[in-house]
Amino acid sequence: MAKYIARRLLWMLLVLFAVATITFVLMHLVPGGPWDRAKALAPQVIENLNEKYGLDKPLIVQFGTYIWNALHGDLGISYIYQDRNVTDIIMGGLPVSAILGLTAFALAIILGVGLGIAAALKQNSFIDYFSVGYATIFASVPGFVLGIFLMYIFSIQLHWLPTSGWGGIQPIIMPAVALAALPAAYTARITRASMLDVIRQDYVRTARAKGLPERQVLLRHIGRNAMIPVVTVAGPELAALVSGSFIIETLFSVPGIGRLFVAGVFQRDYGLIMGAILFYAFAVALVNLVVDVLYAVIDPRIRYD
Repeated sequence: MAKYIARRLLWMLLVLFAVATITFVLMHLVPGGPWDRAKALAPQVIENLNEKYGLDKPLIVQFGTYIWNALHGDLGISYIYQDRNVTDIIMGGLPVSAILGLTAFALAIILGVGLGIAAALKQNSFIDYFSVGYATIFASVPGFVLGIFLMYIFSIQLHWLPTSGWGGIQPIIMPAVALAALPAAYTARITRASMLDVIRQDYVRTARAKGLPERQVLLRHIGRNAMIPVVTVAGPELAALVSGSFIIETLFSVPGIGRLFVAGVFQRDYGLIMGAILFYAFAVALVNLVVDVLYAVIDPRIRYD
């Protein structure tokens, strides 16, 4: 297991380097620059700014300097946030995105797994039809559309919840629900399909024929084996939710990483864009590694050495 983890960590470095390279190239291929304004700046001012931030150097030199600094934990500085370090900006928005993401993830797992299990155990019943209907509808509705609908009902009509801001429980409810709806629908479909597949296996019929209690059959033989596909999809969902949902955080004015990234894109803040994308890529790669390790915990037959 230790050798496997070491190999995956090395591959993670290569993935992050590839992501950084692609992001850097795409940023500089897009026309315009970080100093574009509605009222154009004087050429001398732009020249001074480029010299200050090293943007007057060849692109290969800029990229090499960025990678060297990133290896030492420095993701550069922000052009729009008063020369603040990008690492500090991301770490400042991370607690907010983490709270919102973990709340949405908990809702998605509880609702998705619960509906999936109930639908599989009560196949072709009302619960099954309800679960399939929910999964179909909310897998098709974008999160920002659901967010706007929630704002109209619970903020404009009922005046129960605030439309924006942060602090306390109320501002978390609507963005968390809007974020959780899609992963919950996807998780419900995966759980139902996986449960139905395992229920039809010979070892489940054998366990029941031996007279094992239904609770033991469900937990030990069905649930444990059916959870592997669920864990597979839950890992990337967790990384995406905790790293910040760009549209939902912007819609509800949540001061998390996603909103900072959107601001950086519109302002062509190279440092903030690179830092946010690298952080997201690192989170996804790390969670995928954790998911692979969990496979061996869930199913002892899986070995990596």
